[in-house]
Amino acid sequence: MENYFTLLVVLITLLLGLILGKAWERYKLRRGRWIDRRKARESPHYILGLNFLVANQLDPAIEQLRRAADLAPDVIEIHMILGNLHREKGQIGRAIQVHQSLLQKPTLTKLEHAYVMLCLGLDFKQGGFVDRAREAFNDVLRLDPENQFALLNLEKLHEEQRQWDLAYQVRQQLIQISNSEQPSRDHEILAFIENELGLQALRRTDHKESAKHFLAAIELDEKATPAYLNLGDVELHNKNLSSATEIWERMIRIAPERAYLTFDRLEAAYSEMEQPQRFTELCHQLIAANPQDWRARLALAQYKSKPKSTEESLELLLDALTYNPHALSIHQAIWETLLNFKLQPDLVQRYVRLTRQSIFYMDPHICIRCRYRSTELLWQCPHCHEWNTFVEERIAPAKETREEEERPM
Repeated sequence: MENYFTLLVVLITLLLGLILGKAWERYKLRRGRWIDRRKARESPHYILGLNFLVANQLDPAIEQLRRAADLAPDVIEIHMILGNLHREKGQIGRAIQVHQSLLQKPTLTKLEHAYVMLCLGLDFKQGGFVDRAREAFNDVLRLDPENQFALLNLEKLHEEQRQWDLAYQVRQQLIQISNSEQPSRDHEILAFIENELGLQALRRTDHKESAKHFLAAIELDEKATPAYLNLGDVELHNKNLSSATEIWERMIRIAPERAYLTFDRLEAAYSEMEQPQRFTELCHQLIAANPQDWRARLALAQYKSKPKSTEESLELLLDALTYNPHALSIHQAIWETLLNFKLQPDLVQRYVRLTRQSIFYMDPHICIRCRYRSTELLWQCPHCHEWNTFVEERIAPAKETREEEERPM
């Protein structure tokens, strides 16, 4: 009987604890009165605001959330969202005002304080207040040392300020915190930062230090294309032609889609080594490995046309045009070739047929993260600041172009 009574007391105690926990989850004592936090979230204005936010209608979302905030002034998350929306609208001053007013609340928990400070740091960052943004993110880390959002934004601030040593340190902190959940991406980013450190050393004409960073980048990420290019340039500067060509050729084997970045370098190096035929062999190898490689055809055609324009170079250019009919660089090479020798009617007709529906452009590249466009290949997006996110954009597939060419007139 005594054991039964003890068990009953324990069960009643657990039940009371559960009831009190649920009550604390729903209610919170603020300024001497109990706030029903669940009821605040059930406000029609709060729900409407979230619906407008999901639909990307920021103005009505701000209006509804402002009304919800007036009805529930002690519900922190509503004010945080409202401030973030002001920031998204470009209303930086209002966003800062909202988040700073939240920091004045004496009842903020440590975690709430950290996240409000994080929002304030984002406000400062978007407003261009770099020092204040850095200070805010560091305050977040003092409150919550493993806050990955604060670390990530701090890293981007250092990158924007070209403080590559500090950016490298922050990325290493992120790797330790995340327990290497994405090691390949982390190593890729570290490799790009190492490459930037190498470029900094190169601008100081410290070639030994720059080579050290470029080699470190390649060790971190075998596909660190800019590191190969820059390391080869250092070897070329040191008169190590053979070593430079080996580095660039290795890059081509690892990343053949980026081979075109080495063409000018290798052509000049092979010529200086008195082995010009190696460039022709390289282009033929690339074309054999990837028949749609229009850049290798363009490079080979331009190389063959240097002594004098030939039908062979024009044929190569027309083949390149088949796979990328909109590339302005191909059309410019064709114009130069046609001007340099007597025009062949059948080749001219073929050229006209291929370009009848063409729109010329300067090899556009697009960031797959934020859709930022650039006429050149960039290693870091100037808009979203992500690394290695640019891909070449094609307006029309090569298959459609080939069918257009083969269609009877």
